[in-house]
Amino acid sequence: MDTQKTRQFVDRRWNDSVLPELIEYVRIPNKSPTFDPDWEAHGHMESAVQLMKRWAEDEAKQLPGTRVEVLRLPGRTPVLMVDVPASSPGETEDCVLMYGHLDKQPEFSGWSDGLEPWTPVIRDGKLYGRGGADDGYALFASLTAIRAVRQQGLPHARCVVLIEASEESGSPDLSHHIEALGSRLGSPSLVVCLDAECGNYEQLWCTTSLRGNLIGSLRVDVLTEGVHSGTASGIVPSSFRVLRELLARVEDASSGAVLVDELNAPIPPDRLVQARAAAAVLGETVHAKFPFVPGMRPVSDDPYELLLNNNWRPTLSITGADGLPVFRSAGNVLRPYTTLKLSFRLPPTLAPAVAATAIRQALERDPPYGSRVSFAVESAMGGWNAPALAPWLERSMQAASRAFFGRDAMYMGTGGSIPFMGMLGERFPGTQFLVTGVLGPQSNAHGPNEFLHIDTARRLTACVAQVLTDHAVRGQRAAA
Repeated sequence: MDTQKTRQFVDRRWNDSVLPELIEYVRIPNKSPTFDPDWEAHGHMESAVQLMKRWAEDEAKQLPGTRVEVLRLPGRTPVLMVDVPASSPGETEDCVLMYGHLDKQPEFSGWSDGLEPWTPVIRDGKLYGRGGADDGYALFASLTAIRAVRQQGLPHARCVVLIEASEESGSPDLSHHIEALGSRLGSPSLVVCLDAECGNYEQLWCTTSLRGNLIGSLRVDVLTEGVHSGTASGIVPSSFRVLRELLARVEDASSGAVLVDELNAPIPPDRLVQARAAAAVLGETVHAKFPFVPGMRPVSDDPYELLLNNNWRPTLSITGADGLPVFRSAGNVLRPYTTLKLSFRLPPTLAPAVAATAIRQALERDPPYGSRVSFAVESAMGGWNAPALAPWLERSMQAASRAFFGRDAMYMGTGGSIPFMGMLGERFPGTQFLVTGVLGPQSNAHGPNEFLHIDTARRLTACVAQVLTDHAVRGQRAAA
């Protein structure tokens, strides 16, 4: 591959075609079904799908034989599928599956002056607005990478691009579409996922693991109705104090360590080595990227320990509460109940059913004061630990990172979840994975001021092109 020609082609396509489309995509408030149950009636998801479909159809004119279609199932969000045939006729057995999503998180508050979730703004080389980096660019980068390979007459396998519309809701619809596709999907030997993080914007980052997630509501009832706090306090235990006692069973309040033995899984030795290398490169940026209030410190000063905490160790976050009146309406009442929404991040190798059983048992056994305690699981998804990298893929990623970033590729786990990766790992156990993305420091997906680092997205697109052609060459050598 001529890296200079690849970079010139990719830069030109991003400037002339990709960025204008992404700007229009950011304007669409197509929130994921969890946050917009009436998504179908509102029509925003359909607008986003049609925008990407039209662009993909234009690109398909330069990729003969390409099929662009919107997969639909009753009551479920659609999936955009782009099926690009192999560069050489007759090569139909092998394929590359390229994945992304187009649904978005809700607006959130706290956007800086001049920035809004549905108003695209380009500032200092960054495209601000909801969904550009997470994960609207994936379709555009995928097809641009394929075209960059074709533009030089280089080989690539059949590429199937799937862009789903329910990832931010835990991908409840995608598995149904995969089943409906049946044999049409084929058996991919490589998966390229562009929905992950990057430790910095100076090199290619490969995600090696994803944590699982278990969300549930913990409710404590102490009374059948609220009563005067002056009359009842000291006699009736507060439901909030009971909750504090219960939470102490599952989390150390001083360190944040999860105390349920079943939730602590061993960390593989190769992941420890990779975390050590990533910590050496990232240093204080592991925690400096977060908007701490003045004087606030991270859990640890050791970036290595912080990476292990975030990528492999279980954690608990309280993400919501019920039974608490708004501040102005809070009278002198001992409330009858309190409910907290608990979000557990699970080690990549831990089965979520095991975690759910252990957490429920820890919280519901021996209720303090005989209170009524219940823990209801709302969702549970497993994590993912990537298979060992094939030598060809490791060489390809390193070569691509050096060619287009000027630095070696790096490997790290990610604290979040991409449900589709675990699903694919089970369905295609022999598949290789390149899971990467543009969600670097301060990009702030899901929060205010989300941005897409444009130059990184361009370089990443070129890296994907390199991997696609290296994958095809590896297949040709194997066949010979």
